[in-house]
Amino acid sequence: MTESGRRNSVTLRFLAAPTDVGHSGSVDAGTVLEWVDKAAYAAAVGWAKSYCVTAYVGNIHFADPVNSGDMVEVEATIVYTGRSSMHIHTVVSSGDPKGGPATMRSQCMVIFVAVGADGKPIPVQQFEPATPAEIEQRDHALARIKVREQIVEAMNRQEYTDAGTAERVTLRFMAAPTDVNWGGKVHGGIVMKWIDEAAYVCASRYCGRDTVAVFSGGVRFYRPLLIGHVVEVEARLVYTGTKGMHIAVHVRSGDPKGRELNLTTYCLTVMVARDDEGNSVPVPAWVPVSEEDKRLHAHARELLEIRGTAPGNRLPNHLLAAAGPAGSAASRTGSEGS
Repeated sequence: MTESGRRNSVTLRFLAAPTDVGHSGSVDAGTVLEWVDKAAYAAAVGWAKSYCVTAYVGNIHFADPVNSGDMVEVEATIVYTGRSSMHIHTVVSSGDPKGGPATMRSQCMVIFVAVGADGKPIPVQQFEPATPAEIEQRDHALARIKVREQIVEAMNRQEYTDAGTAERVTLRFMAAPTDVNWGGKVHGGIVMKWIDEAAYVCASRYCGRDTVAVFSGGVRFYRPLLIGHVVEVEARLVYTGTKGMHIAVHVRSGDPKGRELNLTTYCLTVMVARDDEGNSVPVPAWVPVSEEDKRLHAHARELLEIRGTAPGNRLPNHLLAAAGPAGSAASRTGSEGS
């Protein structure tokens, strides 16, 4: 409890149900992202005392799977506030409900923005860290702002056209009433679940194996997605590491009575292939062909290098090997897309 009497942390607890299990045999990354979004929303609304919308989901690493029957705990803690934004650190843990310690499965930073009745941002009370741990988390959040700005700028510079030759899939459907959030629009967590599904299809088609997400980053929400709108989720391979397949995903939506679809969400997800025992295995290297292929391939590497500068991150193994001793010396924990 802070000096203002407002709680800056919320924890959701529940059992992972059999219906939460996806194509991987465990709880899919998209479902975990949906849980993260809900917990972060609860923390944001509790702090702002107003409706809030998801603006950005930072790098999330899926360290270990959550299984059906696990007791799941999602802790969301506000670590920094801007004028109308709240930076929320989330941690997902799970374990045997019969007892024993819970294991941390994933963690990431989520940014929510408080909005008024007109849908425009409104000011929030400022969070003042009081303990050494809170100050450290605040400082990490501040350090990531510059990294996030660089990622967003790099992503905004890119253009995706039919000139690309890489594996690409598009899912199309209607946003259903069951997808609704507390503001009457599509829940941000549902959108992230769609992103995971499209990335799975794209990656699995490319490598011919079952795949699972190990990382998702730069999930940026540009505009709300409305119930009843046509939704198009396009996933495209842009880069391969030794085992990781980097999939750029664009979500677009629009009124079914028209023909125009507007970009609502964009992110990059890293998938890995698994064998019958669930172990990650190498995938065929993708070789860019067209000029667009080469540009997006270089873009994916640029994002890896930018993320490697964030606190707690490092370059993935295949780029560390290419960088030589200097890259190894700079190594930190938390790589993605090996």
